Amino acid sequence: MYELLKKEGLAKRGRLHTVHGTIETPVFMNVGTAAAIKGAVSTDDLRGIKTQVELSNTYHLHVRPGDQVVKQLGGLHKFMNWDKPILTDSGGFQVFSLAGLRKIKEEGVHFHSHIDGKKIFMGPEESMQIQSNLASTIAMAFDECPSSVADREYMEQSVARTTRWLARCKQEMERLNSLPDTINPHQMLFGINQGGVYEDIRIEHAKQITKLDLDGYAVGGLAVGESHEEMYRILDAVVPYLPDNKPTYLMGVGTPANILEGVARGVDFFDCVYPSRNGRHGHVYTNHGKLNLFNAKFELDDRPIEEGCQCPACRSYSRAYIRHLLKAKEMLGMRLCVLHNLYFYNTMMEEIRDALDAGAFHAYKEEKLKGVLGL
Repeated sequence: MYELLKKEGLAKRGRLHTVHGTIETPVFMNVGTAAAIKGAVSTDDLRGIKTQVELSNTYHLHVRPGDQVVKQLGGLHKFMNWDKPILTDSGGFQVFSLAGLRKIKEEGVHFHSHIDGKKIFMGPEESMQIQSNLASTIAMAFDECPSSVADREYMEQSVARTTRWLARCKQEMERLNSLPDTINPHQMLFGINQGGVYEDIRIEHAKQITKLDLDGYAVGGLAVGESHEEMYRILDAVVPYLPDNKPTYLMGVGTPANILEGVARGVDFFDCVYPSRNGRHGHVYTNHGKLNLFNAKFELDDRPIEEGCQCPACRSYSRAYIRHLLKAKEMLGMRLCVLHNLYFYNTMMEEIRDALDAGAFHAYKEEKLKGVLGL
């Protein structure tokens, strides 16, 4: 159940009650594609850096180790030793990202595994079955994520199919949740709004999927090549047509600035690989812009990545030491940067919630933007 606590303009301060605990929103979900955060980050680490939700990937876990394996081991929470909420994305994004390895039909999508080339079929029912085996807190509906440059005719056909798939997902989820051997019979289902950069298609789709009265609604198919301005334009157009009394999730977004702008437009949930991916390459976020720790100017810099930061990296190590680790290709360097970045993101979300509680989000956003953009 979602509780809308208050609003400031369009920005929402909410609370989603789940079988695995309460999620305070706005929230950033830490991405652990294959049931682990890349960069040697454990679930104990996640607890220490204020993580509320971990996100894993349906397609990748289906391919390896196999969702049946995870089910036999008691579900994803038990498998990875994580007792807080988990969201699993549906495999729909892989329909987009593995374009050369798939064929889309009405019944679903035929894939070739990116690992061994083995044939895979995934449709709405299969995606729900895999996610039920994983026993995540929130399952995402199976959709097609069309290219942002797809023409109008293709986009209309794709979105219509995604709507038909969503009805099948809901029906299958209800069936699975009623079975006696289902690990999580309280699994929630979020639907996904698509339509590329066509405002009218997006709005019509939002109206249609809202009728299904799902647990939450995502805006998908953004951050796939269009400009930030186009993304904000679409959010301005579509979010008002998604229900206020349900969480809104902007998939795969983004930078700290994107998140601040998304919150201002009414988004509750975010996820992105940026903090972990950038961290693995020595790029770290601060309140004064992003730093590249490979730069020679940090060779003798004995300060932490950010003064006052309470993350495990900043509490114990200098920029100079972390730079040395990165240059020496020591895994610890990568790990410390990932921990710092995730802590930075999770702390920013905490600050956003505090600002909304105080009715001061707009002022906070302006100040924070100046810092994170290095202005």
